[in-house]
Amino acid sequence: MTPSQTPLLDVRGLTKHFRVHRATVQAVTGVDFTLDRGESLGLVGESGCGKSTTGQLVARLLEPTSGQVLYRGEDITHASRRRLAPVRSQIQMIFQDPYSSLNPRQTVRQIISMPMEVSNTAPPAQRRAKVEELLELVGLRPEHANRFPHEFSGGQRQRIGIARALAVEPKLIVADEPVSALDVSVQAQVVNLMRRLRRELGIAFLFIAHDLAVVRNFSQRVAVMYLGSIVEIAERDSLYAGPLHPYTHALLSAVPDADPGAAAHRSRERIRLAGEVPSPADPPSGCRFRTRCWKATDLCAQQPPALRELAPGHSVACHFPHAVPGTPGQTGTRALA
Repeated sequence: MTPSQTPLLDVRGLTKHFRVHRATVQAVTGVDFTLDRGESLGLVGESGCGKSTTGQLVARLLEPTSGQVLYRGEDITHASRRRLAPVRSQIQMIFQDPYSSLNPRQTVRQIISMPMEVSNTAPPAQRRAKVEELLELVGLRPEHANRFPHEFSGGQRQRIGIARALAVEPKLIVADEPVSALDVSVQAQVVNLMRRLRRELGIAFLFIAHDLAVVRNFSQRVAVMYLGSIVEIAERDSLYAGPLHPYTHALLSAVPDADPGAAAHRSRERIRLAGEVPSPADPPSGCRFRTRCWKATDLCAQQPPALRELAPGHSVACHFPHAVPGTPGQTGTRALA
């Protein structure tokens, strides 16, 4: 494989377990995916499914229990601080809460210039001009550099967080629920900003969210997580038009349709899943979704399904997936009491 063909990010069997009191919480188990240069991958699922933990593992803010994280073909899974130093500036994060992720005692100029100072990516004489350039890039004014975070709205603070991430010219940004704390009227503005930055600067995004409508608007591919594992991954249009995993069906059935007229002609019913999400400290045997799945059989309890490709670029971890769209015998959705 040539360097140009090597994925920017290659995650293999990534696992993270936490020891809590006397229990072992299996936050992430056997996660696999790749991310190419300039690509956006959405990571979606219910709260507590391991999305944010996966993002922190990719950014090496957490140490994996097992598995591999390869960046540009180099294994950085257990790299030392010295080996990680040149990679740190290339993998940046945008955090969920724009209020707590900015130091209230620092001015915007200090917040954005600090990464340049730590990574030594810009000479001191150039930092002032670069901060103002970054502020304009994210839709703020240069004079905002002298203000403190409390003087800005939530959407403006998130723009400051984005500018801070861009300060070291990253190749990959892990965006952890970047718009979930913002008003709906502001969410689209921030998503459109990140989409423009991806297009103009060629930055890859791992976009973590629970809102499938937001993910559809931003991501080119989508991975669906349930209880620490990826259960389906596909190109955006393929997944939204023809989900193969029952859990993905359930998630998509709850997404409001922007066109009520079109929604009235769809055959997809609202799926109400029975029961609660199992504890990651005591996950079910076999398929982790089987306790809430209407297709579950004894096989599902005995054998965990492998993530396998059923259509080009469309993989699913299910013993009894829905049929690939366009093939005979496609299974319809059901509502659960």
